[in-house]
Amino acid sequence: MSAGELSAALKLSPAATTTVIDRLERAGLVTRSRDAANRRRVLVTATDSARAAEAQVYLPVGAAGAEALSRYDEDQLATILDFLQAARQVQEGQAARLGVDGG
Repeated sequence: MSAGELSAALKLSPAATTTVIDRLERAGLVTRSRDAANRRRVLVTATDSARAAEAQVYLPVGAAGAEALSRYDEDQLATILDFLQAARQVQEGQAARLGVDGG
């Protein structure tokens, strides 16, 4: 992903995104490289160290979540999903009413 795409996705200014990328690069978690198709475009790529850290943090979270949800049948999961979607719509509607960007 390019730095510009990261800025947009994270809703950060280009300067703030550059600072984040600089820190991640110093920590060995990302690399920068020129886009072969557009030399002015710089791509930011996660390193193997970043992917290992991601797996260490998020794989156990996913496993625990799957285990917690395994006690529900399909109909119950559908009800839970419906509730979560409705709750999100309510929260987004209220954030919009208050002029808050929920991004």
